[in-house]
Amino acid sequence: MIAITGATGQLGTLVVEALLQKVPANQIVAAVRSTSKAKTFADKGVQVREADYSRPETLAAAFAGVTKLLLISGSELGQRVPQHQAVIDAAKRAGVGLVAYTSLLHADTGGLLLAAEHLATEKYLQASGVPFALLRNGWYTENLTPGIGPALQQGAFIGATKNGRIAAATRAEYAAAAVAVLTGEGHENKVYELAGDTAFTRAEFAAEVSKQTGKPVGYHDLPQQEYEKILATFVPPALATILADAEAKAANGALDDHSHTLSRLIGHPTAPFADAIAEALKAS
Repeated sequence: MIAITGATGQLGTLVVEALLQKVPANQIVAAVRSTSKAKTFADKGVQVREADYSRPETLAAAFAGVTKLLLISGSELGQRVPQHQAVIDAAKRAGVGLVAYTSLLHADTGGLLLAAEHLATEKYLQASGVPFALLRNGWYTENLTPGIGPALQQGAFIGATKNGRIAAATRAEYAAAAVAVLTGEGHENKVYELAGDTAFTRAEFAAEVSKQTGKPVGYHDLPQQEYEKILATFVPPALATILADAEAKAANGALDDHSHTLSRLIGHPTAPFADAIAEALKAS
């Protein structure tokens, strides 16, 4: 029995859909905050159970009979450590044999502000005694493709990465890696640094957009604080700080990786970033 927390989120949905290609639906548990949003899964025979990170009393029933659990990190910044701890505690009490956790690429060495809650969760999971797998996901290509439209309108992307390289991969590729761990053997107590095979700079990303659209698109690098101020006009200030910090740390290689661990796990090379740009342009 394999359970996925946050199963109706963007990553969770892809994981469940990929699992359905490998294991019977009745062996999959979609552990979700709102069961009404998981009707599509229920219609396919997936077990849908309530599991609210902020309501630990829901977790015991959610994990009953579960042998492997994918803990997808929560989205509430500042609340994630106690939420994740509640899930790990419940998994331990339920006798879950493996907890895989979606962490952050180079969480222990990259120095990103975003890594703090992930590291705290990793340490708690490692100390719990429950067999674990740390899936340290790198940047999602989907973090960058939404900026294509505005960049085409304004003639440039903005950021703070300087010439730092970003080894991004698609959300579906990270989902496939999670499925490989959940359905495979020998993944206990392993740490996986997951990233795309081919890293790129923001300027290279902009040049590819320009190439595919035939329109002039550049990359305008900004000081971290200036970029943060611009981000804060679109997202909450705390998130703007974290995102601007990630950009600045990317300038020093925090979002780059050459291990090819992701492609080895999923059994094929990761998609070139040019493909992600083409898909985004097709969908726009």
